[in-house]
Amino acid sequence: MSSFEKSKTTLGLEMATDPRWVNIAEKSIEFILTDHAWCEQKAAVHGISIISKFSKFPKIVEVISPIVAEEWGHFRKVVKELKSRGFELGHQRKDEYVNQLNNFIRKGDHVHKQIVEYLLSFAMIEARSCERFRLLSIHIQDPQLKKFYHDFMVSEAGHYKAFINLAKEFGSEEYVMNRWDEFIEFEAEMVKKIEVRGDRMH
Repeated sequence: MSSFEKSKTTLGLEMATDPRWVNIAEKSIEFILTDHAWCEQKAAVHGISIISKFSKFPKIVEVISPIVAEEWGHFRKVVKELKSRGFELGHQRKDEYVNQLNNFIRKGDHVHKQIVEYLLSFAMIEARSCERFRLLSIHIQDPQLKKFYHDFMVSEAGHYKAFINLAKEFGSEEYVMNRWDEFIEFEAEMVKKIEVRGDRMH
């Protein structure tokens, strides 16, 4: 096991991304920006879906509505960056990371537990995105993209915390954090098996 695999990230993720991923990503910046744009679009859509599904809970609407607005703003920001570099928004690609994570969500009849599952899944995606934005903000050679991804890193860290805190509104802190530990363990094993690609944000 390499050194980057051994240490937890600052977000508590068990598996840190190999910094060499940045070197691969910046060789195909058009594709990483395209994938990033679609990730932001899907985050907004998923947020709207949760609001629609659980609209009877005011806290869901209160917390997630501004996140949806911010994610859609991020989508527009990334599309603008693509355009400024002479690129167009390409086709959406299959997101193996999110699909596998969704399979880890427990199904059940208890609505509060179901909400916790969705929120922890969202928190995990935001945490991994934040971790990779941080790598880009530090290691990418393009000065403009360093700043670009630093701003995204800060925003995603806020979303990650918001989802974790919101989950605690629907389950005890002990239950939520124990389940979060299970998400972390599952995600670490999942990341080990997913091919590292420079045209994917996850």
